[in-house]
Amino acid sequence: MSTAPRTTALDALHRSLGATMTDFAGWDMPLRYASERDEHNAVRTRAGLFDLSHMGEIAVTGPGAVRFLNHALVGNIGTVGVGRARYTMIVREDGGILDDLIVYRLADDEYLVVANAGNARTVLDTLTERVAGFDAEVRDDRDAYALIAVQGPESPAILKSVTDADLDGLKYYAGLPGTVAGVPALIARTGYTGEDGFELFVAPEHAEALWAALTEAGAPHGLIPCGLSCRDTLRLEAGMPLYGHELTTELTPFDAGLGRVVKFEKEGDFVGREALTAAAERAETAPPRKLVGLVAEGRRVPRAGFQVVADGKVIGEVTSGAPSPTLGKPIAMAYVDAAFAAPGTEGVGVDIRGTHEPYQVVALPFYKRQK
Repeated sequence: MSTAPRTTALDALHRSLGATMTDFAGWDMPLRYASERDEHNAVRTRAGLFDLSHMGEIAVTGPGAVRFLNHALVGNIGTVGVGRARYTMIVREDGGILDDLIVYRLADDEYLVVANAGNARTVLDTLTERVAGFDAEVRDDRDAYALIAVQGPESPAILKSVTDADLDGLKYYAGLPGTVAGVPALIARTGYTGEDGFELFVAPEHAEALWAALTEAGAPHGLIPCGLSCRDTLRLEAGMPLYGHELTTELTPFDAGLGRVVKFEKEGDFVGREALTAAAERAETAPPRKLVGLVAEGRRVPRAGFQVVADGKVIGEVTSGAPSPTLGKPIAMAYVDAAFAAPGTEGVGVDIRGTHEPYQVVALPFYKRQK
């Protein structure tokens, strides 16, 4: 039996703006409002406004919250100060990645775990299962928040015009409570576009008023509404992984080149430690395929699942691919055999419908903003 996708508090507003909607991870979300390229370039040069209310928020509270999160996740949550955030992962016992997460520490014994939309239920169920024996509570807060993001070089100026929060003091990967356009919000600064920007967690009933206020404040700065399509090309240019593409249950953090998020030195045992210890050793002695960037010499666009080839042999697989508005060429991320992973490696191609299109191997990210 099919079920209708969930809608965000801004659904009617998106439709009034003429958005092309799509089912994404069980949510009806705006794919684009007009031109994907224009939306992408607006974020790179001015600012874009995103509805990210499909993300999954999970509250973890109680005296044992930090011990529990250190057990359940691969990172060291004990070193996260109040008002700060950390990128981390939750894995299976065999080390396979269930999701990548951002964990915000809101108070001494209060954390907000933000999961990807498609994995929110899995993360919630897994945390609920793992909390047994800890003096902590896991709470599903997915309906408690709408999430609006302002991304781009003009985003600080736009947000400063509607809040008295100390944005200059808000570091990258931090979050603080404040009021934005009269609306109580958790103001975060993490981003998934390669640009500076802010995420605003608010009650769903305040979402429309906040969107309207940000639209008005952003008009002189060239801010426009942006959909998921340009969010994907922005994160691809910035070399940021997407779950289901660069991250899967078939890969450990070490396979994904993100072994740095695993903190073996933290106190106590954690789920997946044994498997990840073995994965770390394998990565040292027999490097797994490495995640690299590929830039097309021609105009044909690679897509996820396409084979990467060299010397007539398959040496890897594309995980994400798209035209890059910033580079003006098709680009891709791919896992390739270590022998072909060095930037500048020649003779590498992508099998696009039977034709081996030439590609240049480059270091990630493709794009890095000027500070």
